[in-house]
Amino acid sequence: MEKMFLQSGDFTGVTFWLVSIAMIASTVFFLYEGLTVKKEWRLSLLVAGLVTLVAAVHYDYMRDFWVVTGETPVVYRYIDWLITVPLLMIEFFIILRAAGSKVGNGSFVRLLFGTLIMLLFGFLGEAEIMTNQALAFGLGMVGWAIIIYEIFAGAAGNAAKEANEAVRSAFSAMRWIVLVGWAIYPIGYIAGVLMEGAVATESLNVVYNLADFVNKILFGLIIWNLAVKDSGETSH
Repeated sequence: MEKMFLQSGDFTGVTFWLVSIAMIASTVFFLYEGLTVKKEWRLSLLVAGLVTLVAAVHYDYMRDFWVVTGETPVVYRYIDWLITVPLLMIEFFIILRAAGSKVGNGSFVRLLFGTLIMLLFGFLGEAEIMTNQALAFGLGMVGWAIIIYEIFAGAAGNAAKEANEAVRSAFSAMRWIVLVGWAIYPIGYIAGVLMEGAVATESLNVVYNLADFVNKILFGLIIWNLAVKDSGETSH
């Protein structure tokens, strides 16, 4: 039974624990702050809170899975991502609409489609459901490319150019998170799946955990900062 408890020397397990607690704290923060901003931004902060709430629940399960088995919780990660990543993509659409930018529903559909393609083939490859894991990786990257194009050069990116300075700045920071911050996931796929054994399981999980910590919480904080600025708040 001792193996079922987090050990002080289990650094990877500690990162699972820290991220789960940080996600809970972030959820409380986003939901509380959503009560203080203009109504146009409340949905954005609600979605940010939902992202961290879902992640908190899954990290609680992933921590226990790691402590008991010492293995990567692939299924839990992808269930988490299948819920939270589309919500993050929806945020691009929501903040543009809240700022009064003209962005069509087609942008929303393309972002969602790209997300589902990216996650579906990522899971099929990493879970070894597709025997050709390199092909699964390539198809997943197509989904990511659709997202990148849409937020940089597509309808969403063009709509952001028409928004005010605060929205443009926040939109730019968010899309750079998607481009740079999310790059750790395909790198992890290459190292952990296509080059099996190239990176230790412990190290790969630590990197994934810290990437989720930054990419989800920082994403929400950028939206919160935008909402506060637009609402005319000067102190919190």
